[in-house]
Amino acid sequence: MRRARVLVNKGEQQGIELDITIDQNDQLHTEDGELLNEADVSWLSPVKEPGTIFALGLNYADHASELAFEPPKEPLVFLKGANTLTGHKQDAYRPDDIDFMHYECELVAVIGKAGKNIKREDALDYVAGYTVCNDFAIRDYLENYYRPNLRVKSRDSLCPIGPWMVDAADLPDVSNLRLTTHVNGELTQEGTTADMIFDIPFLIEYLSATLTLQPGDMIATGTPKGLKDMQPGDTVVCTIEGVGALETRIVSEQAFYGDKY
Repeated sequence: MRRARVLVNKGEQQGIELDITIDQNDQLHTEDGELLNEADVSWLSPVKEPGTIFALGLNYADHASELAFEPPKEPLVFLKGANTLTGHKQDAYRPDDIDFMHYECELVAVIGKAGKNIKREDALDYVAGYTVCNDFAIRDYLENYYRPNLRVKSRDSLCPIGPWMVDAADLPDVSNLRLTTHVNGELTQEGTTADMIFDIPFLIEYLSATLTLQPGDMIATGTPKGLKDMQPGDTVVCTIEGVGALETRIVSEQAFYGDKY
Protein backbone atom coordinates (compact mmCIF):
# COMPACT_ATOMS: atom_id res chain seq x y z
CA MET A 1 0.00 0.00 0.00
CA ARG A 2 1.09 3.59 -0.67
CA ARG A 3 0.65 5.87 2.33
CA ALA A 4 0.94 9.65 2.36
CA ARG A 5 0.10 12.77 4.34
CA VAL A 6 -1.55 15.85 2.91
CA LEU A 7 -2.78 19.27 4.01
CA VAL A 8 -6.31 20.04 2.80
CA ASN A 9 -6.55 23.46 1.15
CA LYS A 10 -10.27 23.65 0.36
CA GLY A 11 -13.65 22.71 1.74
CA GLU A 12 -14.84 21.80 5.21
CA GLN A 13 -11.53 20.15 6.10
CA GLN A 14 -9.39 23.12 5.03
CA GLY A 15 -6.24 23.41 7.14
CA ILE A 16 -6.43 19.81 8.39
CA GLU A 17 -3.59 17.33 7.91
CA LEU A 18 -4.76 13.89 6.83
CA ASP A 19 -3.23 10.44 6.53
CA ILE A 20 -4.27 9.01 3.17
CA THR A 21 -3.68 6.03 0.91
CA ILE A 22 -3.21 6.05 -2.87
CA ASP A 23 -4.81 3.29 -4.91
CA GLN A 24 -3.59 1.66 -8.14
CA ASN A 25 -5.37 4.35 -10.15
CA ASP A 26 -3.54 7.09 -8.21
CA GLN A 27 -6.74 8.16 -6.45
CA LEU A 28 -6.37 9.65 -2.98
CA HIS A 29 -8.43 8.07 -0.17
CA THR A 30 -8.92 9.31 3.38
CA GLU A 31 -9.03 6.87 6.29
CA ASP A 32 -12.83 7.18 6.11
CA GLY A 33 -12.89 6.17 2.46
CA GLU A 34 -13.54 9.65 1.09
CA LEU A 35 -11.94 10.51 -2.25
CA LEU A 36 -9.78 13.64 -2.38
CA ASN A 37 -8.95 15.76 -5.39
CA GLU A 38 -5.18 16.22 -5.60
CA ALA A 39 -5.75 19.82 -6.66
CA ASP A 40 -7.32 20.48 -3.26
CA VAL A 41 -4.38 19.30 -1.15
CA SER A 42 -0.69 19.97 -0.56
CA TRP A 43 1.65 17.02 -0.09
CA LEU A 44 3.52 16.70 3.21
CA SER A 45 6.36 14.44 4.29
CA PRO A 46 4.91 10.91 4.36
CA VAL A 47 6.57 10.25 7.72
CA LYS A 48 4.27 11.78 10.33
CA GLU A 49 6.75 11.86 13.19
CA PRO A 50 10.25 11.88 11.68
CA GLY A 51 13.00 10.64 13.94
CA THR A 52 16.71 10.70 13.20
CA ILE A 53 17.55 11.20 9.54
CA PHE A 54 20.68 9.23 8.65
CA ALA A 55 22.27 10.18 5.34
CA LEU A 56 25.03 8.42 3.44
CA GLY A 57 27.89 10.04 1.58
CA LEU A 58 29.58 8.37 -1.39
CA ASN A 59 27.50 5.20 -1.15
CA TYR A 60 27.60 4.59 -4.92
CA ALA A 61 30.97 3.73 -6.44
CA ASP A 62 30.26 5.64 -9.67
CA HIS A 63 29.42 8.80 -7.70
CA ALA A 64 32.62 8.46 -5.66
CA SER A 65 34.69 8.10 -8.84
CA GLU A 66 32.85 11.04 -10.43
CA LEU A 67 34.15 13.16 -7.55
CA ALA A 68 37.66 11.62 -7.66
CA PHE A 69 37.23 9.81 -4.32
CA GLU A 70 38.09 6.23 -3.47
CA PRO A 71 35.01 4.21 -2.42
CA PRO A 72 34.75 4.35 1.38
CA LYS A 73 35.73 1.35 3.47
CA GLU A 74 32.87 1.91 5.90
CA PRO A 75 29.67 3.99 5.71
CA LEU A 76 30.07 7.78 5.73
CA VAL A 77 27.08 8.68 7.88
CA PHE A 78 25.89 12.17 8.77
CA LEU A 79 22.67 13.39 10.38
CA LYS A 80 20.04 15.79 9.10
CA GLY A 81 17.34 17.80 10.86
CA ALA A 82 13.59 17.57 10.30
CA ASN A 83 13.69 21.23 9.18
CA THR A 84 15.13 20.03 5.87
CA LEU A 85 12.05 17.95 5.00
CA THR A 86 9.35 19.14 2.64
CA GLY A 87 6.75 17.39 0.51
CA HIS A 88 6.08 16.45 -3.09
CA LYS A 89 5.42 19.34 -5.50
CA GLN A 90 6.64 21.87 -2.92
CA ASP A 91 9.30 24.57 -3.25
CA ALA A 92 12.95 24.25 -2.29
CA TYR A 93 15.20 27.27 -2.46
CA ARG A 94 18.57 28.03 -3.95
CA PRO A 95 20.55 30.16 -1.46
CA ASP A 96 21.81 33.54 -2.61
CA ASP A 97 25.48 34.00 -3.48
CA ILE A 98 26.36 30.37 -4.19
CA ASP A 99 27.89 28.83 -7.30
CA PHE A 100 26.69 25.22 -7.34
CA MET A 101 23.68 23.40 -5.88
CA HIS A 102 22.82 19.90 -7.04
CA TYR A 103 20.15 17.26 -6.47
CA GLU A 104 20.69 13.78 -5.05
CA CYS A 105 18.01 11.18 -5.82
CA GLU A 106 17.98 8.65 -2.97
CA LEU A 107 16.05 5.61 -1.79
CA VAL A 108 14.96 6.04 1.84
CA ALA A 109 14.24 3.18 4.22
CA VAL A 110 11.80 4.14 6.99
CA ILE A 111 12.20 2.26 10.26
CA GLY A 112 9.00 0.78 11.67
CA LYS A 113 10.01 -0.62 15.07
CA ALA A 114 12.73 -0.11 17.65
CA GLY A 115 15.84 -2.24 17.51
CA LYS A 116 19.40 -2.43 18.82
CA ASN A 117 22.21 -4.72 17.61
CA ILE A 118 20.06 -5.89 14.69
CA LYS A 119 21.59 -8.67 12.62
CA ARG A 120 21.79 -8.30 8.85
CA GLU A 121 19.55 -11.30 8.24
CA ASP A 122 16.81 -9.72 10.39
CA ALA A 123 17.30 -6.12 9.26
CA LEU A 124 14.45 -5.82 6.77
CA ASP A 125 11.96 -6.89 9.44
CA TYR A 126 12.55 -3.45 10.98
CA VAL A 127 11.67 -1.51 7.80
CA ALA A 128 8.13 -0.12 7.60
CA GLY A 129 8.48 1.06 4.03
CA TYR A 130 10.37 3.01 1.41
CA THR A 131 10.17 6.49 -0.06
CA VAL A 132 12.20 8.87 -2.23
CA CYS A 133 14.19 11.88 -1.12
CA ASN A 134 16.13 14.55 -2.97
CA ASP A 135 18.99 15.42 -0.63
CA PHE A 136 20.13 18.69 -2.21
CA ALA A 137 23.75 19.73 -1.59
CA ILE A 138 25.42 23.15 -1.67
CA ARG A 139 28.82 22.34 -3.09
CA ASP A 140 30.37 25.75 -2.29
CA TYR A 141 30.80 24.81 1.36
CA LEU A 142 31.75 21.17 0.90
CA GLU A 143 35.18 21.12 2.48
CA ASN A 144 35.27 17.36 2.87
CA TYR A 145 32.81 14.66 1.73
CA TYR A 146 33.64 12.77 4.89
CA ARG A 147 32.31 15.64 6.99
CA PRO A 148 29.66 17.65 5.09
CA ASN A 149 29.07 20.77 7.13
CA LEU A 150 25.87 22.49 8.21
CA ARG A 151 25.65 24.84 5.23
CA VAL A 152 25.94 21.97 2.76
CA LYS A 153 23.18 19.66 3.99
CA SER A 154 21.02 21.18 6.72
CA ARG A 155 19.08 24.07 5.19
CA ASP A 156 15.30 24.47 5.33
CA SER A 157 13.42 22.66 2.52
CA LEU A 158 16.50 21.06 0.96
CA CYS A 159 15.45 17.47 1.55
CA PRO A 160 12.13 16.97 -0.24
CA ILE A 161 10.66 13.54 0.48
CA GLY A 162 7.73 11.52 -0.85
CA PRO A 163 5.33 11.57 -2.53
CA TRP A 164 4.34 8.62 -0.36
CA MET A 165 5.75 5.65 1.49
CA VAL A 166 5.38 2.18 -0.06
CA ASP A 167 4.86 -0.59 2.50
CA ALA A 168 7.89 -2.86 2.78
CA ALA A 169 5.65 -5.90 2.22
CA ASP A 170 4.77 -4.53 -1.22
CA LEU A 171 8.41 -4.02 -2.17
CA PRO A 172 10.28 -7.02 -0.75
CA ASP A 173 13.37 -6.61 -2.96
CA VAL A 174 14.96 -3.17 -3.31
CA SER A 175 18.36 -4.45 -4.38
CA ASN A 176 18.07 -3.49 -8.06
CA LEU A 177 15.73 -0.54 -8.54
CA ARG A 178 16.29 2.02 -11.30
CA LEU A 179 16.80 5.63 -10.16
CA THR A 180 16.48 8.64 -12.46
CA THR A 181 16.48 12.41 -12.15
CA HIS A 182 14.98 14.74 -14.73
CA VAL A 183 15.51 18.51 -14.73
CA ASN A 184 12.92 20.39 -16.79
CA GLY A 185 12.18 17.11 -18.55
CA GLU A 186 15.82 16.29 -19.38
CA LEU A 187 17.33 13.06 -18.03
CA THR A 188 20.37 14.13 -15.99
CA GLN A 189 20.96 11.20 -13.61
CA GLU A 190 20.46 7.46 -13.94
CA GLY A 191 21.55 4.54 -11.80
CA THR A 192 20.44 1.46 -9.89
CA THR A 193 20.36 0.52 -6.23
CA ALA A 194 22.40 -2.55 -7.20
CA ASP A 195 25.41 -0.21 -7.24
CA MET A 196 25.15 0.75 -3.57
CA ILE A 197 28.41 0.06 -1.74
CA PHE A 198 26.58 -0.60 1.54
CA ASP A 199 23.07 -1.99 1.15
CA ILE A 200 20.14 -1.42 3.50
CA PRO A 201 20.53 -4.60 5.62
CA PHE A 202 24.21 -3.73 6.15
CA LEU A 203 23.34 -0.14 7.10
CA ILE A 204 20.70 -1.21 9.60
CA GLU A 205 23.13 -3.62 11.26
CA TYR A 206 25.86 -0.96 11.23
CA LEU A 207 23.74 1.85 12.69
CA SER A 208 21.98 -0.28 15.29
CA ALA A 209 25.32 -1.45 16.65
CA THR A 210 25.85 2.12 17.89
CA LEU A 211 22.35 3.28 18.81
CA THR A 212 18.78 2.10 19.08
CA LEU A 213 16.86 2.66 15.87
CA GLN A 214 13.36 4.01 16.45
CA PRO A 215 10.10 4.13 14.49
CA GLY A 216 10.21 7.11 12.15
CA ASP A 217 13.99 7.03 11.74
CA MET A 218 15.00 7.28 8.10
CA ILE A 219 18.05 6.04 6.22
CA ALA A 220 18.77 7.97 3.01
CA THR A 221 21.02 5.60 1.12
CA GLY A 222 23.08 7.85 -1.17
CA THR A 223 22.97 8.79 -4.83
CA PRO A 224 24.54 7.59 -8.11
CA LYS A 225 26.59 9.78 -10.44
CA GLY A 226 25.14 12.65 -12.46
CA LEU A 227 25.27 16.25 -11.23
CA LYS A 228 23.67 19.45 -12.53
CA ASP A 229 23.53 22.93 -11.07
CA MET A 230 20.05 23.97 -9.95
CA GLN A 231 18.59 27.40 -10.70
CA PRO A 232 15.36 29.16 -9.67
CA GLY A 233 12.65 28.13 -12.09
CA ASP A 234 13.92 24.56 -12.48
CA THR A 235 11.62 21.60 -11.85
CA VAL A 236 13.37 18.45 -10.61
CA VAL A 237 11.79 14.99 -10.64
CA CYS A 238 13.50 12.13 -8.79
CA THR A 239 12.03 8.73 -9.65
CA ILE A 240 12.73 5.33 -8.12
CA GLU A 241 11.26 2.23 -9.73
CA GLY A 242 8.48 0.72 -7.67
CA VAL A 243 8.44 3.61 -5.22
CA GLY A 244 7.42 6.85 -6.91
CA ALA A 245 8.34 10.16 -8.55
CA LEU A 246 9.15 13.13 -6.32
CA GLU A 247 8.76 16.58 -7.91
CA THR A 248 10.34 19.77 -6.56
CA ARG A 249 10.31 23.36 -7.77
CA ILE A 250 13.41 25.50 -7.24
CA VAL A 251 12.85 29.11 -6.16
CA SER A 252 15.12 31.93 -5.04
CA GLU A 253 15.88 32.51 -1.37
CA GLN A 254 13.87 35.75 -1.48
CA ALA A 255 10.87 34.02 -3.02
CA PHE A 256 11.05 31.22 -0.44
CA TYR A 257 11.31 33.34 2.70
CA GLY A 258 9.78 36.62 1.47
CA ASP A 259 9.73 39.20 4.24
CA LYS A 260 9.40 36.55 6.96
CA TYR A 261 12.91 37.12 8.37
